[in-house]
Amino acid sequence: MRQKIPTPLSSKQVSASRRQVLKGLTFASASLLLPSFATSFARAETSQDGFARARVLRNTDREGNTIAALNAINSDQPILSIDTASNLQLAIMQYEQIVAKGGWKSLSKNVHGLIVGNKRNGVNALRNRLIASGDVQSPKLSDKDLFDEHLDAGLRFFQARHGLVISGKVDVATYYTLNVSAQDRLAQLRLNSLRVESLASSLSDRYVVVNIPAASIEAIDFSTVTRRHTAVVGRADRQTPILSSKIHQINFNPYWHVPKSIIRKDLTKYMQEDPEYLSKYRIIIYDNARNIIDPKTIDWTTDEAVKYAFRQEPGAENSLGRVRMNFANKHSVYLHDTPGKSLFGQNRRFNSSGCVRVEDVDEMVSWVLQNNEGWDLPAVNAMFNSGERVDVSVNQPPPIHMTYITGWANNQGTVSFRDDIYEFDKAGKVIFET
Repeated sequence: MRQKIPTPLSSKQVSASRRQVLKGLTFASASLLLPSFATSFARAETSQDGFARARVLRNTDREGNTIAALNAINSDQPILSIDTASNLQLAIMQYEQIVAKGGWKSLSKNVHGLIVGNKRNGVNALRNRLIASGDVQSPKLSDKDLFDEHLDAGLRFFQARHGLVISGKVDVATYYTLNVSAQDRLAQLRLNSLRVESLASSLSDRYVVVNIPAASIEAIDFSTVTRRHTAVVGRADRQTPILSSKIHQINFNPYWHVPKSIIRKDLTKYMQEDPEYLSKYRIIIYDNARNIIDPKTIDWTTDEAVKYAFRQEPGAENSLGRVRMNFANKHSVYLHDTPGKSLFGQNRRFNSSGCVRVEDVDEMVSWVLQNNEGWDLPAVNAMFNSGERVDVSVNQPPPIHMTYITGWANNQGTVSFRDDIYEFDKAGKVIFET
């Protein structure tokens, strides 16, 4: 493993706040546009321009471009593997060449909002930016200021590589990401190469990877991703920890024992807003002698509630959903289902208090229990639907690695990046306390 640690990324690099960028994106109000400008613009547009834009809109297969972009990133290559370490070295060489050629220029605000069919200043600058990063091939152009079908495909590929909403439009998040420099991306790849190398040699034939910055989970068998799941992970102020362990137990239709931190930070506030909150969500309070406590006897404007135990009963409202997957760790975190399925459709899935929520959790559980006779997918779903409280010990527990990888490459040569949500890149962290 290399000993030299890359120079930590600066605050102007990958960890920059999108909120700050949003504040910086100020555009002229439509009310400030003079009538004469609008008139001259209309006159400047020729019938030839109109025909060209109509052809572009007719020829652009937006859905096909999105599918192609997704296919480029969804290989069976794990984010964490020995092959990933090798692919990262190739990506580093690629970005070293990009940097040696001068990288790419920052884009001005006039590219914001660009979408296929647009004809205006900024289109060619956007195209040159995507050519520099390899998302668009150098085209033969009849009109460099026209946003054509090839640029649509390139922008969607760029958005897929960076975990953005694949819209084909330069929205705020895309504008921010386009303006991260090639030098910063190269530093990011070098740092993540060291992270991958530090773990790759210890990987077994079968394991689970939770990549926190990507909010994703992979189940790997013999260097191949068997299952890939969307996840919801901890927000910046309640981080999901980096650790390695083994998934040793499945709890079907579990109780949820509410952590003290959530009692203090959340439940006391909810009870002040709605005194019926606990009863609505079937949460029961116990003292040390296991006596049930009436919520009305607690002063919710203080920390009095923290001295009691809170337990949510199994059911549709349970915060853990229908199942919990346990692995030994000092942080009291685990993988689990959730009743809030809508969160999986969000682009930025940093919403939990540290534990990891799993989309299509039934399929994940059946994979974990594949060495337990009788626990195929129909059996798992039947147990979910029964509502019965059952604990199952996992035969041959698979290792789980909860990691922090913000830059990686697959065997198709596609290089992906994610935001430095916990600012570990900024701090130059390679080895994490587990």
